[in-house]
Amino acid sequence: MAAALPWRRAAPPTPAPPPRRRAWLPRERRRAGGGTRGRRGRRSLAVGAARQRRRFRCRRRRRRREGPAPPPQPPPRPAPPGAMEVTVGTAALALALLLLPVLYERSGSFRFFCKMGFYNGWILVLALVAIPLCALRGRDVENMKIIRGLMQHVKHLYGIRMAVRGAQHFPPRQPYVVVSNHQSSLDLLGMMEVLPDRCVPIAKRELLYMGAVGVACWLGGIIFIDRKRTHDAISVMAEAAHTMLSQDVRVWVFPEGTRNHSGSMLPFKRGAFHLAVQAQVPVVPIVISSYQHFYSKQERRFTAGQCVIQVLPPLPTRGLGPADVPALTERVRAAMLEAFEALSAELCPTAPAPAPQ
Repeated sequence: MAAALPWRRAAPPTPAPPPRRRAWLPRERRRAGGGTRGRRGRRSLAVGAARQRRRFRCRRRRRRREGPAPPPQPPPRPAPPGAMEVTVGTAALALALLLLPVLYERSGSFRFFCKMGFYNGWILVLALVAIPLCALRGRDVENMKIIRGLMQHVKHLYGIRMAVRGAQHFPPRQPYVVVSNHQSSLDLLGMMEVLPDRCVPIAKRELLYMGAVGVACWLGGIIFIDRKRTHDAISVMAEAAHTMLSQDVRVWVFPEGTRNHSGSMLPFKRGAFHLAVQAQVPVVPIVISSYQHFYSKQERRFTAGQCVIQVLPPLPTRGLGPADVPALTERVRAAMLEAFEALSAELCPTAPAPAPQ
C-alpha cells in the first residue's frame, strides 16, 4: 500500500449532532430516549398531547360555568378539654335514660318486666358467686347452706315480708320428704326461707343446662330427674331413697310438677309419695300462701307484699306399701289445700275463692 502523501492531511471526524430535545415529552421518556423514533412512537406522543390539550380546555370551561372558587373555610375550632361531642346516638341514649324512670312509674307492665329481669339476672350473679365457694367442697349437700345464705337478702330488695309458721313440726335427726305447692319462680325465696339442714330439692334435668345456675345447683347436691323418661325417673327416686337413709338427707319435692298461677293447687303426682313409702320416712307438707295480692303474671303486676309459709304436721309412712300411695297423696293434698285457702283468706280477704281442681 502506498504511503500517504505528506502534503495531504486526513479530514477530522465529523461530530454527531446532539439529540433533539422535545420539551413536551415527559421527563422520564426524555431521559430514556423513548418515543422519539419511529412512526408509531411519534403518533402515540401526538395522541397523548392532544388528549392533554382537551383536558385543559374542559377544565377551563368547567371553571367558567362554576364561577370563581369559594373562599377556603377556616378549620373547625377544637373542642375545649372535657367537652363531649353530641351525636345522634348519644342524644338517643340520653333520651332513653330520661324516659326509663317515667315508664317505670307510669307503666305497670314495664315495671313488672324490669323487676323480673333483675330477679333472674341477680340470681345468675349469685350463682357466679356461689360456684367458687361451693367448689372448695365439691358436690355436697352442705353447700346448700352457702346458697341459702346468698339468697336470704333477695326478698328485701322487693319488699316481700315472709313469716314462717309451724317450724317445730320438722322431725329432728331424721330423714323425711318435704312436699310443697309450686306457684312461680318466687317459690325459690320461700324455699330458702324455711329450708332445713341437709335438705336438697328434686328439680327437672333442664335446670342442669342453664349455665352458671345449673353448675351451682349441681354443686349444691340437687337431684335432677328427666320427667320425660319414666324409667330413669324411677331409678333416680330409688337412688334418692338409698341416699336419704345412708347419708341422713332430706328431699324437697314440688308434687304439682309445674308452676300453677291459678291461685289453687293442681293434682299431685305420686313420685314423692312413692319415695317416702319406699324409704319409710314421713312426709312433711309445706304450704306457701298465694301471691295474688302482690304478684300476678297475667296482670303484669309485681309489688311489695307479705307471704306466709306454713309447715304442717308430718304424716308417717311406717308400714305403708305401694297400694297405699294414692290415698296418702289425696290426704296430703286435701290438708295442704285447706291450709292454702285459709292463708289466702287471711292475707287477702277480698280475693275470690279459687276454683276447685
